[in-house]
Amino acid sequence: MGRAFEVRKNAMAKTAGQKTKVYSKYGKEIYVCAKNGGTDPAANLALKRLMDKAKKDQVPSHVIDKAIDKAAGGAGEDFSPARYEGFGPGNCMVIVDCLTDNPNRTITDVRNCFTKTNSKIGAPGAVAHMFDHYAILGFKGSDEEAVLDALMEADVDVADIESEDDTITVFAPHTEYYKAKTALTELLGDVEFDVDEITFVPQTHVDVAGDDDVAMFDKFMTMLEDCDDVQNVYHNAVVQR
Repeated sequence: MGRAFEVRKNAMAKTAGQKTKVYSKYGKEIYVCAKNGGTDPAANLALKRLMDKAKKDQVPSHVIDKAIDKAAGGAGEDFSPARYEGFGPGNCMVIVDCLTDNPNRTITDVRNCFTKTNSKIGAPGAVAHMFDHYAILGFKGSDEEAVLDALMEADVDVADIESEDDTITVFAPHTEYYKAKTALTELLGDVEFDVDEITFVPQTHVDVAGDDDVAMFDKFMTMLEDCDDVQNVYHNAVVQR
């Protein structure tokens, strides 16, 4: 099992929660993206990516439309991004991305998640240097060479390509997402992407083992999931149950 498997597993380990929480988090992110970059997805590619991702995660259209209408109206809260880093149970490395309208509340809530699970919140940059910020595109296929040629011709800075179980996974710097996706779509036509993410991929992994550490890790993730301001959690833990 190569890195593609680890990425898929890591993506599944990101904060998800109950459907209503997922809808709320997507709504907030779409609202902020539309408010900052415009409500037309044809002109705001970041918004288009978010909308596509939300639909893939079965977020109802009315949730998406409500967030965009709210942004178009100019009313609503002023959210700002906040990122916290640290070491979780079993000494795994953790990145917590938030959107907040009250930074004092958010840092208090996130810090409580760390302190109540024998974890340690760190300074900005404490662990981020041990993650790669990648655009990841995975799809059915086996002609790795043709894919690489198309990406190189489009001047995409490819970090890696993996071919496993008739699935090709392309890793590129997050800034190359749109260029890479456009090149692949032009090459493959109406391709369905099984993985379509901009995410943090850990350079190394840490086994979280033992009943105490595993239980504490589960508690840690649940507490973060219950924080309204937390959008995504990335970590390098491989939980040994």
